[in-house]
Amino acid sequence: MQPLKEHIDFYYNEHGYMVFTAQYHLNRGNCCGNGCKHCPFDYEKVPEPKRTTLLAARQKQQEEGPSGN
Repeated sequence: MQPLKEHIDFYYNEHGYMVFTAQYHLNRGNCCGNGCKHCPFDYEKVPEPKRTTLLAARQKQQEEGPSGN
C-alpha cells in the first residue's frame, strides 16, 4: 500500500481528526460500514437506522449547498 497523501487521501478537520476523502474510499474499493463522512458508496454496509440517517443528512447538506443556507 502506498503512503497516504494529505489533501488527496485525507485532511484534518477543525478538531484535529483525520478525515478520509472520497478519493481514498474509491481507491479502497468498498464501503467499510463505519459511516465515513465522504463515503462514495452511499453507506451500503452501514446498518439501519444509521444508514438512512446519514443519507438524509447528506441529501439535506447537498440541498443547502456549500454555504449551509
